[in-house]
Amino acid sequence: MSGYDYTGKVMLVTGGAGGIGSALCRRFAIGGAVCVVVDIDGERARRVADSLPGAGHLGLGCDLLDRAGVADLFEQVTAAFGRLDVLVNNVGMTSTERFDVRTVETIEREIDLNMISPLVATRLAVPLLRASADPRVVTTVSLAGIFPQGETPIYAASKFGLRGAMLSIALDLGAKGIRVGSVLPSATDTPMLRREAVDGGNSLQFQDPPQQPSDVVAAVVSLLDRPRLEAYPRVGESLLVRFSMLMPNLLPKLLPLFRKRGERGLARYLEDLRRRGLARQVDGRWELVKEA
Repeated sequence: MSGYDYTGKVMLVTGGAGGIGSALCRRFAIGGAVCVVVDIDGERARRVADSLPGAGHLGLGCDLLDRAGVADLFEQVTAAFGRLDVLVNNVGMTSTERFDVRTVETIEREIDLNMISPLVATRLAVPLLRASADPRVVTTVSLAGIFPQGETPIYAASKFGLRGAMLSIALDLGAKGIRVGSVLPSATDTPMLRREAVDGGNSLQFQDPPQQPSDVVAAVVSLLDRPRLEAYPRVGESLLVRFSMLMPNLLPKLLPLFRKRGERGLARYLEDLRRRGLARQVDGRWELVKEA
């Protein structure tokens, strides 16, 4: 079976200037695709687009929580290309602030960005996707869409909802010619994870060293090569969390068994960030070093 042919394909990536998003855009462009790099920071989006091999790439700034802005985004894609072959819903955020002290506004914002905005983007992209000969939607979910995260429950809630929605949308749109699938990464070495690490986020996700953006890219590529509902960068981890969720009432007893290992893994990750010049300790507290 031949792999997916990127040549001339129009591929839009939200969160496209981030660690995973920019790696996806580069892989697509190397294959011959034309990329639409979408990020809330328009200048960063344009820099990523300008750095990609090939020609015709667009870097567009868009706040995905601004409904009118999202509608305008797809109008710009319509004007430039007249179609969209692949939509990659990759944008996401998290917070280490505990649930009992968070404001309602931050809860709503995280849910809106992680879960609602991919649904809105997918719906508004449908007319452009229907103009493609082989339309696809790929969404970056997370293993947190299967397994609860005590320290980051809003992130888990948004990903649980997003996973369910994308599975359902896949069943609906698949019958109408638009293939929909999701990738479910575990902890990935990106600026978002580094921020979570220095802020004391969920230690359970550091059972093993974080994967790299390239691992997520490989999962997306496999999903394009062989369309299916879900793909996992680390299959072993996905099997473990799915098995654990067969017995959710045992979680209060099982999680403490893994927490110490996770805390050791977090300490190793922080030391790795220090060695790479990405984090430092000041007065006993970790903080990120601003990257040039």
